[in-house]
Amino acid sequence: MRIDINCDLGEGMGNDKEIIPFITSANIACGYHAGDTDTMWATIEYCITNKVAIGAHPSFLDRANFGRTELQLAPDEIYELVIQQLIIIDELLSSFETLLRHVKPHGALYNLSAKNADTAHAIAKAVKNYNSNLVLVGLSGSHSISEAKKLGLQTASEVFADRTYQDNGLLTPRTAGNALITDMDQMTAQVLQMVNEGTVTSVSGKKIPITTETICIHGDGKFSLEFAKAIHHILTQSE
Repeated sequence: MRIDINCDLGEGMGNDKEIIPFITSANIACGYHAGDTDTMWATIEYCITNKVAIGAHPSFLDRANFGRTELQLAPDEIYELVIQQLIIIDELLSSFETLLRHVKPHGALYNLSAKNADTAHAIAKAVKNYNSNLVLVGLSGSHSISEAKKLGLQTASEVFADRTYQDNGLLTPRTAGNALITDMDQMTAQVLQMVNEGTVTSVSGKKIPITTETICIHGDGKFSLEFAKAIHHILTQSE
């Protein structure tokens, strides 16, 4: 496909096997916000069967809040946090004839990286030092992408099918009532706009330029499977 479809998986939602045939990349939880060895193992097997690229989905160590609460850590602590989770998933992958392809931070760590250059740099540095061939996935137009590029990493600019945007290009916080998109028509329209026009309309109605290289679906979303099927259809039809 011209544009990658990724999904956050291995989080214990029970729908990984059904979603995977409709995506091209999987971001697998490494146990810090969700998942465990058995879950990671099963998700890796599903990915290999369906020829889906495998990525790490590192998070703050915060299972109680599903990694969606921002924690105050120094850059060197964030660096180690990412390294440890890459080691966890890579140790499992060593049992399979496949390689880790990309890294996408999860939840609050992802959002902090998008808006804070120091956090973005710490994550990018960890990824590069661990394996410079890995692709770093980050919010389109954010520090996550620019800091990774400064270090010479390959990047994938990510957009969201199931989230709304603010005027500054950041995602609407989940604490807001309009943060999530659950309507199929609204989701489809947003994806088509991002793919065809290179823009997304913010919650205030402003059109924001956006680079669309990979489209995210949250595996824990209420309509994640339906959205994955619809986006897969949209992108295959447009080829």
